[in-house]
Amino acid sequence: MIELLFKKKNFYPDDYKKTVFDIDFSKLKSLGIENIFIDLDNTLIPHDISEADELTVKLFENLHNLGFKVFIISNNKKPRVKLFANMVKSRYVYSAQKPFRSGFKRALKKVGYPNPKTVCLIGDQFMTDVLGGKRMGFYVIVVDAIKRNSEKWYTKLNRHLEKNILKRLKKNDLEFYNRLNLQEKR
Repeated sequence: MIELLFKKKNFYPDDYKKTVFDIDFSKLKSLGIENIFIDLDNTLIPHDISEADELTVKLFENLHNLGFKVFIISNNKKPRVKLFANMVKSRYVYSAQKPFRSGFKRALKKVGYPNPKTVCLIGDQFMTDVLGGKRMGFYVIVVDAIKRNSEKWYTKLNRHLEKNILKRLKKNDLEFYNRLNLQEKR
Protein backbone atom coordinates (compact mmCIF):
# COMPACT_ATOMS: atom_id res chain seq x y z
CA MET A 1 0.00 0.00 0.00
CA ILE A 2 2.76 2.49 0.89
CA GLU A 3 4.16 1.96 -2.61
CA LEU A 4 1.02 3.61 -3.97
CA LEU A 5 2.05 6.88 -2.33
CA PHE A 6 5.63 6.88 -3.60
CA LYS A 7 7.35 5.85 -6.80
CA LYS A 8 8.79 2.33 -6.71
CA LYS A 9 12.26 3.63 -7.61
CA ASN A 10 12.33 5.54 -4.29
CA PHE A 11 12.64 2.24 -2.44
CA TYR A 12 15.70 1.13 -4.45
CA PRO A 13 18.96 1.95 -2.65
CA ASP A 14 22.05 2.33 -4.80
CA ASP A 15 24.03 -0.12 -2.69
CA TYR A 16 23.84 -2.43 0.30
CA LYS A 17 26.57 -3.18 2.84
CA LYS A 18 26.37 -5.21 6.02
CA THR A 19 27.77 -2.33 8.15
CA VAL A 20 29.08 1.19 7.69
CA PHE A 21 32.58 -0.26 8.11
CA ASP A 22 32.14 -2.27 4.91
CA ILE A 23 31.62 0.82 2.74
CA ASP A 24 34.43 1.79 0.36
CA PHE A 25 34.50 5.52 0.96
CA SER A 26 37.39 6.04 -1.47
CA LYS A 27 35.13 4.61 -4.18
CA LEU A 28 32.38 7.05 -3.16
CA LYS A 29 34.89 9.88 -3.51
CA SER A 30 35.72 8.68 -7.04
CA LEU A 31 31.99 8.78 -7.86
CA GLY A 32 31.89 12.49 -7.00
CA ILE A 33 30.43 12.14 -3.52
CA GLU A 34 31.52 15.05 -1.29
CA ASN A 35 28.91 14.94 1.47
CA ILE A 36 28.04 12.03 3.74
CA PHE A 37 24.71 12.16 5.57
CA ILE A 38 24.56 9.25 7.98
CA ASP A 39 21.77 8.01 10.21
CA LEU A 40 22.54 7.49 13.89
CA ASP A 41 20.27 4.90 15.49
CA ASN A 42 20.98 1.33 14.44
CA THR A 43 23.25 2.54 11.65
CA LEU A 44 26.12 3.79 13.85
CA ILE A 45 25.03 2.78 17.35
CA PRO A 46 22.13 0.78 18.82
CA HIS A 47 19.17 2.67 20.29
CA ASP A 48 20.27 1.76 23.81
CA ILE A 49 23.85 3.11 23.47
CA SER A 50 24.65 6.84 23.51
CA GLU A 51 28.36 7.12 22.82
CA ALA A 52 30.64 6.33 19.91
CA ASP A 53 33.14 3.54 20.32
CA GLU A 54 36.79 3.83 19.27
CA LEU A 55 36.21 2.14 15.91
CA THR A 56 33.42 4.58 15.03
CA VAL A 57 35.52 7.59 16.06
CA LYS A 58 38.30 6.32 13.74
CA LEU A 59 35.78 5.88 10.92
CA PHE A 60 34.78 9.54 11.22
CA GLU A 61 38.41 10.66 11.39
CA ASN A 62 38.96 8.78 8.13
CA LEU A 63 35.92 10.39 6.52
CA HIS A 64 37.15 13.85 7.50
CA ASN A 65 40.67 13.04 6.25
CA LEU A 66 39.20 11.96 2.91
CA GLY A 67 37.67 15.44 2.67
CA PHE A 68 34.02 14.56 3.15
CA LYS A 69 31.59 16.95 4.79
CA VAL A 70 29.88 14.62 7.27
CA PHE A 71 26.49 15.05 8.93
CA ILE A 72 24.67 12.90 11.41
CA ILE A 73 21.04 13.06 10.29
CA SER A 74 18.65 11.57 12.79
CA ASN A 75 14.99 11.56 13.70
CA ASN A 76 16.07 11.41 17.34
CA LYS A 77 16.16 14.32 19.79
CA LYS A 78 18.91 16.93 20.08
CA PRO A 79 20.68 15.78 23.29
CA ARG A 80 21.33 12.26 21.94
CA VAL A 81 22.37 13.39 18.46
CA LYS A 82 24.52 16.27 19.73
CA LEU A 83 26.41 14.05 22.20
CA PHE A 84 27.30 11.54 19.50
CA ALA A 85 28.09 14.18 16.85
CA ASN A 86 30.46 15.97 19.23
CA MET A 87 32.29 12.70 19.92
CA VAL A 88 32.91 12.14 16.20
CA LYS A 89 33.50 15.85 15.47
CA SER A 90 30.71 16.15 12.95
CA ARG A 91 27.78 18.42 12.34
CA TYR A 92 24.28 17.12 12.85
CA VAL A 93 20.59 17.51 12.15
CA TYR A 94 18.22 16.20 14.81
CA SER A 95 14.44 15.69 14.60
CA ALA A 96 14.98 15.31 10.86
CA GLN A 97 11.52 13.81 10.27
CA LYS A 98 12.83 11.42 7.63
CA PRO A 99 11.55 10.55 5.05
CA PHE A 100 10.20 14.09 4.72
CA ARG A 101 12.46 16.65 3.06
CA SER A 102 12.74 19.19 5.89
CA GLY A 103 15.65 17.58 7.76
CA PHE A 104 17.56 16.90 4.56
CA LYS A 105 17.08 20.51 3.51
CA ARG A 106 18.47 21.72 6.85
CA ALA A 107 21.61 19.63 6.28
CA LEU A 108 21.91 20.80 2.67
CA LYS A 109 21.65 24.42 3.79
CA LYS A 110 24.59 23.90 6.17
CA VAL A 111 26.79 22.77 3.27
CA GLY A 112 25.67 25.48 0.86
CA TYR A 113 23.04 23.53 -1.11
CA PRO A 114 25.33 21.24 -3.09
CA ASN A 115 24.20 19.21 -6.07
CA PRO A 116 22.20 16.29 -4.59
CA LYS A 117 24.32 13.91 -6.70
CA THR A 118 27.28 14.79 -4.42
CA VAL A 119 25.45 13.50 -1.33
CA CYS A 120 25.50 9.94 -0.04
CA LEU A 121 22.92 9.00 2.57
CA ILE A 122 23.69 5.95 4.71
CA GLY A 123 21.01 4.37 6.87
CA ASP A 124 19.38 1.15 8.01
CA GLN A 125 15.70 1.72 7.16
CA PHE A 126 13.92 1.61 3.82
CA MET A 127 10.95 3.62 5.11
CA THR A 128 12.97 6.58 6.38
CA ASP A 129 16.50 6.56 4.98
CA VAL A 130 16.13 4.96 1.56
CA LEU A 131 12.79 6.56 0.75
CA GLY A 132 13.85 10.00 1.99
CA GLY A 133 17.29 9.93 0.39
CA LYS A 134 16.04 8.76 -3.00
CA ARG A 135 13.31 11.40 -3.01
CA MET A 136 16.06 13.98 -2.52
CA GLY A 137 18.15 12.56 -5.38
CA PHE A 138 20.97 11.29 -3.13
CA TYR A 139 23.14 8.23 -3.62
CA VAL A 140 21.78 5.86 -0.95
CA ILE A 141 23.45 2.97 0.85
CA VAL A 142 21.41 0.77 3.16
CA VAL A 143 23.10 -1.23 5.93
CA ASP A 144 21.81 -3.87 8.32
CA ALA A 145 20.36 -2.62 11.59
CA ILE A 146 22.81 -3.12 14.45
CA LYS A 147 20.37 -4.24 17.14
CA ARG A 148 16.67 -4.64 16.41
CA ASN A 149 15.46 -5.73 19.84
CA SER A 150 16.05 -2.25 21.29
CA GLU A 151 14.07 -0.42 18.59
CA LYS A 152 11.14 1.83 19.46
CA TRP A 153 7.56 0.85 18.56
CA TYR A 154 7.42 3.23 15.58
CA THR A 155 10.61 1.76 14.14
CA LYS A 156 9.11 -1.70 14.51
CA LEU A 157 6.09 -0.46 12.54
CA ASN A 158 8.45 0.80 9.82
CA ARG A 159 10.14 -2.62 9.79
CA HIS A 160 6.78 -4.25 9.16
CA LEU A 161 6.12 -1.95 6.20
CA GLU A 162 9.69 -2.55 5.02
CA LYS A 163 9.11 -6.32 4.89
CA ASN A 164 6.20 -5.79 2.52
CA ILE A 165 8.29 -3.54 0.29
CA LEU A 166 11.12 -6.07 0.21
CA LYS A 167 8.69 -8.86 -0.67
CA ARG A 168 7.48 -6.82 -3.63
CA LEU A 169 11.03 -5.99 -4.69
CA LYS A 170 11.90 -9.68 -4.56
CA LYS A 171 8.79 -10.61 -6.55
CA ASN A 172 8.98 -7.83 -9.15
CA ASP A 173 12.72 -7.39 -9.54
CA LEU A 174 14.56 -10.47 -8.32
CA GLU A 175 17.79 -9.43 -10.05
CA PHE A 176 17.87 -6.13 -8.16
CA TYR A 177 16.84 -7.80 -4.91
CA ASN A 178 19.68 -10.32 -5.26
CA ARG A 179 22.18 -7.52 -5.94
CA LEU A 180 21.24 -6.02 -2.60
CA ASN A 181 22.39 -9.26 -0.97
CA LEU A 182 19.92 -8.69 1.83
CA GLN A 183 19.66 -11.11 4.67
CA GLU A 184 16.31 -12.78 5.22
CA LYS A 185 16.08 -11.31 8.73
CA ARG A 186 14.82 -8.01 7.30
